[in-house]
Amino acid sequence: MQAQLQLGDLAVNVVWKDIKNVHLSVHPPTGRISISAPTRMSLDTIRVFAISKLGWIRQQQHKLQEQDREPPREYLHRESHYVWGRRYLLAVVQATGPASIELRHSSLVLHARPDWDQARRQQLLERWYRDQLRAAVPPLRAKWEPLLSVQAERCFVQQMKTKWGSCNPQARTIRLNTDLAKKPRECLEYILVHELLHLIEPTHNERFQALMNQYLPKWRSCRQSLNRLPIRHESWEY
Repeated sequence: MQAQLQLGDLAVNVVWKDIKNVHLSVHPPTGRISISAPTRMSLDTIRVFAISKLGWIRQQQHKLQEQDREPPREYLHRESHYVWGRRYLLAVVQATGPASIELRHSSLVLHARPDWDQARRQQLLERWYRDQLRAAVPPLRAKWEPLLSVQAERCFVQQMKTKWGSCNPQARTIRLNTDLAKKPRECLEYILVHELLHLIEPTHNERFQALMNQYLPKWRSCRQSLNRLPIRHESWEY
């Protein structure tokens, strides 16, 4: 069951779940507000709770609004791009052979045909990021699936505009955002463990958080680090 509270200019999404305690979240990057409440808690009680937390909500939203955002990319020479959390300068090199990308010290070298426009360069780089993530995921799955005693049927890597990752517990599939290849590697590990644990516990209830604490004690630090990093120019959330 779901509802929405309006507290002045703030909209709060409410979801009732089979949990013991109420959970308030302010989601990056836009500051969307959600409350997970026990099934028997009344909407009036939830409203009183939300009002008592208005100061904290405003504080968290202000922090998110101040978060750095990546400027729109034009895929031009000496433009900044990130690979596994490290900044590189794009070096566009005209080539008549096959298009390719390689890392050289502090440069991300893009070999492209002279007639390639921004869209073609972007496609090449996004495909390269996807390949980087696809190569990084199998060793992490080999490490974590035995530890968690779970196994995903499939793990998809794709560009996602609204989430860092997702899990379908029924199909036992996981999806990971290709943008994770731009962030530090520990961010990928945190998201993968998060999604794998959803195969055990589909919700973000107390059991899920206890599992995160058990297997990845520093997960909150990883989440904060991920949320502090520059995000896409587009508006999206996790």
